[in-house]
Amino acid sequence: MSGGGAIPQPLFVRSFGQGPRRALALHCTIAHSGAWRGLAAQMDSELTLVTPDMLSHGRSPDWDRQGDFPDRMFEAVEPLLEPGMDVIGHSFGATVALRLAASFPERVRSLTLLEPVMFCVAIADAPGTIASHDAEIRPVFEALDAGDDALGARLFNRMWGDTGGPRWDQMPEQMRAAMVRGIHVLPASVSATNEDRPGILRPGVLDRLTMPVAILRGGASHPSMVPICDGLAARIAGARNIVVDGAGHMLPVTRPEDAAAHLRALLAASPG
Repeated sequence: MSGGGAIPQPLFVRSFGQGPRRALALHCTIAHSGAWRGLAAQMDSELTLVTPDMLSHGRSPDWDRQGDFPDRMFEAVEPLLEPGMDVIGHSFGATVALRLAASFPERVRSLTLLEPVMFCVAIADAPGTIASHDAEIRPVFEALDAGDDALGARLFNRMWGDTGGPRWDQMPEQMRAAMVRGIHVLPASVSATNEDRPGILRPGVLDRLTMPVAILRGGASHPSMVPICDGLAARIAGARNIVVDGAGHMLPVTRPEDAAAHLRALLAASPG
């Protein structure tokens, strides 16, 4: 599926680290590429992280609202995927990372999915769990439908931000504004996260993932992550299904040392 002939929008891209291996790292919704600083610091001499800002996030331009947003992001990051790269994704970024690896397995040395929001897996495997999630997130979509992006961003951050993190009114105004700016991509992402329009779960697609794969979730994250991660691990041969005890959805930001330890083990399984 393509972006429907929309004019490509170049992304802002920065790099962290000076390691010999190059990795493409894709951040979550209402964050930016700087979210990878902690992980990069842990692996400075091992990895060079190539980290784009998603459209409507960080220093990238606002999404022009043309075409399908997941398609546009897939097409925007694909040119950054060099042969032999390790690919890392968090949350929505993990859905793009998974799609990249399934589409271009010959370019991907290893794949790390941190809290991948592939709700379509839970819809198939645990409809009761996803029904509970849908009820919880409904106020977010209602706020966005009403044009109240600030309320939608605040509610979404409360739902997916880690327990113990700063509350909305404790965050710097610049951080809150960045979240409000990017929140409109959330409902536009449903075509991939919930509906699986890219066809990731079609028979044979995940069989292409012959590279080492790790799936990480936080033990204290949203309950919907359990059937998602378990379901993906069951569908991807040899995938490592890892639970980081006590971590929440933002584990690559709040627990970069744990993310780095598991990533380091995966890299050791994919030398070259």
